[in-house]
Amino acid sequence: MARVEIYTKMFCGYCSAAKRLLGGKGVDFEEYDITLGGPKRAEMLQRANGRTTVPQIFIDGHHVGGSDDLHALEREGRLDPMLAG
Repeated sequence: MARVEIYTKMFCGYCSAAKRLLGGKGVDFEEYDITLGGPKRAEMLQRANGRTTVPQIFIDGHHVGGSDDLHALEREGRLDPMLAG
């Protein structure tokens, strides 16, 4: 299975929706809470080409985007093959 990383903040509905979708598929993911900023926020900004919104999701190091992007991949049938690795 692919390595999934997700940068989140507390009380973020989009973050919750993305985690629900991944969890419903039985996907384990590494979550980085950047609510208070710090080095992980700086890391996210660099990896996501300056995007500041959360969540920012990466599958096997590939930047997928945010929750809407993740759900679009699911609707298009492209998420499962990416998660399979």
